Amino acid sequence: MAQILDGNRIRDEIKNECRPRVERLAARSRPPGLAVVLVGHHPASAIYVRNKVKTSQELGIRSETITPPENITTHDLLEIIGELNNRPEIDGILVQMPLPPQVDPKCILHAIAPEKDVDGFHPCNVGKLVSGLPGPRPCTPAGIIELLKRYRIPITGKRAVVVGRSDIVGKPMAMLLLHQSATVTICHSKTADLAAVCREADILVAAIGRAAMITGDYIRPGATVIDVGQNLLKTRAEVERIFPAGRPASAQKIEAFERKGSLLVGDAHPLDVAEKAGAYTPVPGGVGPLTIAMLMVNTIDSAECRLAVC
Repeated sequence: MAQILDGNRIRDEIKNECRPRVERLAARSRPPGLAVVLVGHHPASAIYVRNKVKTSQELGIRSETITPPENITTHDLLEIIGELNNRPEIDGILVQMPLPPQVDPKCILHAIAPEKDVDGFHPCNVGKLVSGLPGPRPCTPAGIIELLKRYRIPITGKRAVVVGRSDIVGKPMAMLLLHQSATVTICHSKTADLAAVCREADILVAAIGRAAMITGDYIRPGATVIDVGQNLLKTRAEVERIFPAGRPASAQKIEAFERKGSLLVGDAHPLDVAEKAGAYTPVPGGVGPLTIAMLMVNTIDSAECRLAVC
């Protein structure tokens, strides 16, 4: 039986480690402060922000949500970022993606003060990541490293394959694995014989954004599969393609789809990965919870550094 890597359990461990740090900051100076900028009314983004704010409040982190209108310009959003940069009680600034098409996302992300960039996307912090210098790491890749370490899955000397080359997950994930002395390959849509490359992996990270794309043919028996995908299936035909009649758990998944009207699946085929992997992250309940946990860690790190409380 493949081992299920429970992101909720690791998230709770990380949160428990965060609480005394927040209490110490509050006792000596003030609690950490996190500002989240949510532009417009994107439903999925609103859910993500609500979960981030809820976790902040649970830990005693002072959170603030700024909600500019959907039609805001890049210039006006830059002014909001500038104000947050100048507020001493704000230790972390997060701009929820995606932004409306009229707003330049790189311009906005680069305007965040590097010391308040709790997403780790500013070029200064990317440079620190590449150089192995201390600084905020992108939350999802950092959470994955925590998951692997806490489950005692060996990284040093292992072959790691990252499917996806985004600035948010793929590239920083590869760099963090490299810093842990893995031998890393980054794959993408133009990779020749992608399945064969993936089968070389001891650790396979699926972050390409295609539902159930990583089938059993991509997985070396016994490999560890980390599924970053969050794909919402909205038609019965999509669900039945992934969960055909006669396979384990198919009836249960189809019933869940009928009840909710949608079904969340990752980039790895959920039935194949359970059969072939040695360990894997489920969707939901795998990587997702760790992203918010590491955002809290980055915010606390920033506050401790800015307040000289270590």
